[in-house]
Amino acid sequence: MTATRRTALLALTAVLAAPTLARADVDPQQVVKELTDRAVAYLDGLSAVKGAFQQSNQRGDTANGMFYLARPGRARFQYEPPSNLLITSDGKTVIVSDSRLKSFQKFPLGSTPLALFLADHIRLDRGAHVTKVTRSLTGFSITARDDHAISQGDITLYFNEAPLRLTGWAVVDGQGRKTQVTLGPLSPFSASDPGFFTQQPPG
Repeated sequence: MTATRRTALLALTAVLAAPTLARADVDPQQVVKELTDRAVAYLDGLSAVKGAFQQSNQRGDTANGMFYLARPGRARFQYEPPSNLLITSDGKTVIVSDSRLKSFQKFPLGSTPLALFLADHIRLDRGAHVTKVTRSLTGFSITARDDHAISQGDITLYFNEAPLRLTGWAVVDGQGRKTQVTLGPLSPFSASDPGFFTQQPPG
């Protein structure tokens, strides 16, 4: 798997940890627990949703696409042309393909960052630790290191508050390359076709 595809997979599945902010007038550990519990409830509520994304990197390249989640286990990240990437998870296997390069790679779901987010119940106290927390006018961001990721690096998650909503994330991989993802609004998704979450090898 190339570094670009590893970064894309990590970036698109970076919703893995959402610890929280400390305030000067309260116990920081209590604030962490309270907002982490809010984030767990929010993310657990995303049982079957879809949304648009825009991905960019430090070279200025951009790509758009749609993602679909149907927990537990299933996901599809579909890039729009001219990108040729497609990432799917059927609950057991993650497939990363590139139609232009005719590449087709399979990974056990449990060995990828998708496993935590696609679980029956999301646990935010495993596999990641927070390195930085920043508040903005409308929300906050959390930078965390995912210890179990395919490519080691930092993940920054961006949240709006009132109501709580994930608006995007950024990933800096082990080589210092940054990938930024901005999310559009999420909407319910009817996941009735199991074949939507898998791929067949190119003929």
